[in-house]
Amino acid sequence: MRQIHGLENIRLQHPERLTEAKLAEILLDDLHDCRCFIFGCCGENDKIVLAELYLLPDTLQYEMFDKRIDFIVSGPILRADTVPLTYALQAKKMSLTGRCSMLAKVCGVDLYLQASYTGVVGDIARQKFSLDVKALLNKF
Repeated sequence: MRQIHGLENIRLQHPERLTEAKLAEILLDDLHDCRCFIFGCCGENDKIVLAELYLLPDTLQYEMFDKRIDFIVSGPILRADTVPLTYALQAKKMSLTGRCSMLAKVCGVDLYLQASYTGVVGDIARQKFSLDVKALLNKF
């Protein structure tokens, strides 16, 4: 269900042959000011922002052995009048979207919100993300 948007723009801006290390460098720069929005739904198509999480800059790192970028976003829960259903992680050029849940093992969900997402307004939620650089490079 997770969808990655913006890779085609990165590819157009970097027509040379990309290596895993070069793609990781590009993505690290792109993710430097990323934000993650957790959405609920009120009515049929009315998205509601339940939380807005910001990058914790010192957590953004590239694991060269695993060829993976790891980072943590954190921020307050803004609303609790509906359950979290979707998320959008937005960087400068790239974004990730998909379904989320507070409950483990819900079919079709690609992001399980960590225990810090309590659903209580004002609580600080933290969420870890990992991007497989090798898999992303294969999408080019």
